[in-house]
Amino acid sequence: MADFIIIGGGLIGLLTARSLSEGGAQVTLIERSRLGQESSWAGGGILSPLYPWKYPAAVNQLAHWSQAYYPTLVEELIQATGIDPEWTQSGLLVLDSDQREAAQAWAPEFEAEVQIVGAADIARLEPALQTEHPAGLWMPAVAQVRNPLLVQALRADLKLRGVRVAENTEVTHLLSKKGRIRGVQTELSEVMADQVIVACGAWSATLLKELGEEVPVMPVRGQMILFRGPPGLLQRIVLWEGHYVIPRRDGRILVGSTMEEVGFDKEITEEAREDLAQVARQMVPVLEDLPMERHWAGLRPGSPSGVPFIGPHPRIEGLFINAGHFRNGVVMAPASARLLTDIVRQQPTVVAPEPFAPAGRSSAA
Repeated sequence: MADFIIIGGGLIGLLTARSLSEGGAQVTLIERSRLGQESSWAGGGILSPLYPWKYPAAVNQLAHWSQAYYPTLVEELIQATGIDPEWTQSGLLVLDSDQREAAQAWAPEFEAEVQIVGAADIARLEPALQTEHPAGLWMPAVAQVRNPLLVQALRADLKLRGVRVAENTEVTHLLSKKGRIRGVQTELSEVMADQVIVACGAWSATLLKELGEEVPVMPVRGQMILFRGPPGLLQRIVLWEGHYVIPRRDGRILVGSTMEEVGFDKEITEEAREDLAQVARQMVPVLEDLPMERHWAGLRPGSPSGVPFIGPHPRIEGLFINAGHFRNGVVMAPASARLLTDIVRQQPTVVAPEPFAPAGRSSAA
């Protein structure tokens, strides 16, 4: 019998499994489809919240810890597996000129470098923009990862650590008795463990509801498109009016993203593709001459304020939650995994746990 069952094989589940296994725990990870193929694969991999000054301090605390840890994590994964998640310090160029005051007020608390830039600076930082923008913000420390490669590296790393992984296996019920978790019921069998962690993203609320707890995590569809260009055509992550473009090392350029509350529908739409392409070409006119290689959608695990639920279930002993990361799962994932591990082990936490506690933020069904 495992010490822990983790339900969900996205970045949150993978990193939580890694963190627990580092302390010698026997971990079984169960994923309803394939590892990392939902929100973790679909997102852009920007290692910063978009407009971080618009988010609660709790989100920024997790992001800040993770940003500092990512270079170490990536290097450890490269050494262990030979897979490079392509951590790249591209910097983030924000073209919204009305964000200056809010950004400057936010930056000192989180030791963030935010520079006010004018039209000449913007043109120098990113010549591919071509269109003149009068003012903006430059955040040189912001990095990115190629999240599908990060998932691959974590998968290989967990195998080396002896973590048992069951893919294409759906957990249908949480098994509890007298207020204590006992394990899970899958489509095939019962799997028992001393402790269970629900980390299945947008599907977390559905699974937890049977225990009489309404955890407000809901699916929010995001559509993205991908252009293929020559390496180096675009150098910086660029953000403007809620949309972004992300340059990969191989020349691919990601463009995102929509925000759609359509339940568990992952269908792509022609309207979204056209809107994203139009915005992208306004931002980076040279994209007009590049082929669009792909269009896809993913389901973010939305939460009311963007603050995830991390901690013990309010009423079931041995059951824990690590879900609801909304748009910032990649940047918050390492800190979220570490925070939950600290809580489980009853040791000092990397950030104060109270803002993330499920108790008091969910309601009885």
